[in-house]
Amino acid sequence: MPLVPGSLRRPAIVLLAACVAAIAVTGVRFAGYGLPGWLDATLGPRLQAQRGRFPALLDWLPHLGELKAVTAMTFALLLACAITRRWRGAVLTALAVPLAIGLTEYALKPTVGEAIGAAFPSGHATSSFALAASFAVLLANPPFRVPAGLRLLVLLAVLMATAVAVSMVANGAHTFTDAVAGAATGTGVVLACALTLDALGSLLRPEPAAPPPPAARPAAERPAGSQVRPRPPTRS
Repeated sequence: MPLVPGSLRRPAIVLLAACVAAIAVTGVRFAGYGLPGWLDATLGPRLQAQRGRFPALLDWLPHLGELKAVTAMTFALLLACAITRRWRGAVLTALAVPLAIGLTEYALKPTVGEAIGAAFPSGHATSSFALAASFAVLLANPPFRVPAGLRLLVLLAVLMATAVAVSMVANGAHTFTDAVAGAATGTGVVLACALTLDALGSLLRPEPAAPPPPAARPAAERPAGSQVRPRPPTRS
């Protein structure tokens, strides 16, 4: 069973392209070389102004994006996939979340981040959105009927990931564009992995061709062995 159903495949590809564009735009155009872009200069101080209103909450939220919490939540998703025998979903979770974190920490930060003098992109935002996106993909095409309340958990997961990313900006650990790029990285990696796994699955196990429809029997066809009786002559 594919992770992304056919009806959602095109929107998933569009969203993946938007994630790639967001990473490119925030890393090249807005961040600048040591100077905040207009998004950072406008939205960053507004979020940091909320620090005094919710100090305890903003201190707690970043813990949800740390490695220990992310590992525990990833293991929970893997366990759920194993119980429901969704092996492709288990491969997605085990592959996409570490890949997104590794891409941020070992590829983007040492190259783009150091070049622009920023912690780009946010690792907390990357891991949080990778988990939220994995959960959303797993519930996009489940093998069984999912209650409406469980689907609402996807919205909750996205809201929690957004809260983690916002808290990193409010605490001054990242700029707004760092958080946006982290969210795009986590979401984009999950979508790319899901689409790739579906493509590989269709290549390894192609769908059987539909049998041809049965030929229609002629209307004048009669059972074998039947004989047509001659019509008696009419008297004049």
